[in-house]
Amino acid sequence: MTTYIPHLTLPQAVFDSPAFAVLLPVVSGAAIGYATRPKETQKMYMAMKQPPLRPPPYIFGPVWTLLYGLMGYASYRAVHYGTSPFSPVETIRLARQGATLYSIQLGLNLAWMPLFFGLKRPIEATLDIVALLGINAYLFKTWYPVDKVAGWCLAPYLVWLGFATYLSAGAGYLNNWDLSNKQVEKKDV
Repeated sequence: MTTYIPHLTLPQAVFDSPAFAVLLPVVSGAAIGYATRPKETQKMYMAMKQPPLRPPPYIFGPVWTLLYGLMGYASYRAVHYGTSPFSPVETIRLARQGATLYSIQLGLNLAWMPLFFGLKRPIEATLDIVALLGINAYLFKTWYPVDKVAGWCLAPYLVWLGFATYLSAGAGYLNNWDLSNKQVEKKDV
């Protein structure tokens, strides 16, 4: 069981605006993606041993953009409608608990790419994504009773996180949990 923790939760204003709720994860995810140098990340991704069913690198950007948008919309629906003054006390409690879980999972989500590709720490990245999957399963369970649309907006994200966990753990295992030798050649400037 979790609780609402104001210091770990995004401000209510984030959840009150559908545009802001959607754009926050989309823009944050894009910023992290570009900060980890997409061309180098793609080259490293292709240089690693990968488990079966790995998608081509160009799939990740569009998929994550869609998933970030859905998770943002879910957060808007669950927290905005769930904390309405007309909502039952239990619904408000669940909406706020979910807001804390959502904020934590967004931080974990944004940490995965720098852990895996930037720092080349597949063990820590896999632990991060396992925690992310667990938190999001609990978030689904928490927000579904608050707003079914919000719950269903999280469903594709949960499926993708399960697949991403497989890819992260599989790549880590197949590369002996060491990505340090997956160097990307740097051009002289």
